[in-house]
Amino acid sequence: MPINTWIEIFATLAGLIYVIFMIRENIICWPFGIVGSLLSIYLFIDGKLYSEAILYSYYVLVGFWGWVRWSQRNATSNNPIVRYALPKHALIILASSLGAIALGTFFSVYTDGQRPYIDAFTTAFSFAATYMEVKKVLETWMYWIVLNLASIWLYMDRSLDIYAALICVYAVLSVWGLIQWSRAYRLQQTEAS
Repeated sequence: MPINTWIEIFATLAGLIYVIFMIRENIICWPFGIVGSLLSIYLFIDGKLYSEAILYSYYVLVGFWGWVRWSQRNATSNNPIVRYALPKHALIILASSLGAIALGTFFSVYTDGQRPYIDAFTTAFSFAATYMEVKKVLETWMYWIVLNLASIWLYMDRSLDIYAALICVYAVLSVWGLIQWSRAYRLQQTEAS
């Protein structure tokens, strides 16, 4: 079996473990996310999905931030799930859209990147969704549902079939994450009142 296949398998397993622990709000999710992302960077550069390589580099950095933030907040028992108001989501969508257009244009003009605009769309919005994960924003799961569905096609197009299968699982897990975090959020609200 080629080395890239092994790397893809290990990255996939780390990614699955990451999402499952994220849904459970367990801090152990972050090291798995970091390892899976590090392995993925190589694969995306090899597959000429440069925006995805940038995104996974961001995942590594945010993974460390998330790990530290959740550690500090868990130590003080102050790491609740929160919600963002519609104006904040409108701003996130606008900024992510502008970022996607700029990134897609750059990689379309200056590189041999494949599918630069869909790659940039998934990248820009994933930046926002990952930031919201660290902040434990309930709606992050809605972003991930849409992103995962778009990413399935992108990965299949680049012959990253294991990743495409992983993203199918992520799409299902994102629905589960939305359900679980919604329950936890309602419980928090009940306990607070």
